[in-house]
Amino acid sequence: MIRDRNFDDLAQKFSENIYGTAKGLIRQTVVWQDLEQILHTLDATSAEPGTVLHVLDAGGGMGQLSQLIAKRGHKITLCDLSGEMLKLAGAEIAKNGLLEQYRLIHCPVQQVDHYLDEPVDLILFHAVMEWLSDPRAALEHLMKQLKPGGIVSVMFYNHNGLLFKNLICGNLTHVEQGMPHRKRFKLQPQSAQTPEEVYAWLTEGGFTILGKTGVRTFHDYMRTDRVGEYSLEQLLAMEQRLCRQEPYLSLGRYIHVYAQKPLQ
Repeated sequence: MIRDRNFDDLAQKFSENIYGTAKGLIRQTVVWQDLEQILHTLDATSAEPGTVLHVLDAGGGMGQLSQLIAKRGHKITLCDLSGEMLKLAGAEIAKNGLLEQYRLIHCPVQQVDHYLDEPVDLILFHAVMEWLSDPRAALEHLMKQLKPGGIVSVMFYNHNGLLFKNLICGNLTHVEQGMPHRKRFKLQPQSAQTPEEVYAWLTEGGFTILGKTGVRTFHDYMRTDRVGEYSLEQLLAMEQRLCRQEPYLSLGRYIHVYAQKPLQ
């Protein structure tokens, strides 16, 4: 039985292996472009442009992207199931001089409503669903915490990418077995969602999808034994060039989708 994953035991390793790599840089770059568009949309539709937003970083880990939002003067509530991850986040936020912008809460995303005084303008729900026993219920719970016109930003581990990676690696028996979670790979997510099901969860909740982006559309499929010559700048530029067009978008190892709650 899948249980919600707590990263107390792997917080430091998670930080180093996910955030401190080319993978993390690609994720940060392409998703931040979407978040800039989201902030512009929220500002344009606000009754008072320039208003300070209340942002919920749900299962936010170290809060890399929400810190960029905080630097623009917005208020962040960051919650996480892992106390160790919150300690790392607090240290990083303090180092960047942003503690006054933050409220750190040690709780699962499914209980964050107990700590919110009012609905929020923007929710970041990034790379969390694949570690939960019931990702749909968690997403639907968070969608209820948004103000009318608010936006939810969701990044999820993509079933298409997981399937494609196993196919090109020749793991056909594993595919035929339904790609069960391999516990020996501690940082491999417990489950993956198909894009169609996540998009449906959003639209069935009455939300309008505003944008979709593939995160690492080809980087993770590059053969390590026959790597051509390229620079990190070229890699980032090519990922940005392909990440919002098909078929590359739907093959991303992760997909970022953002959707807006109806005004009424």
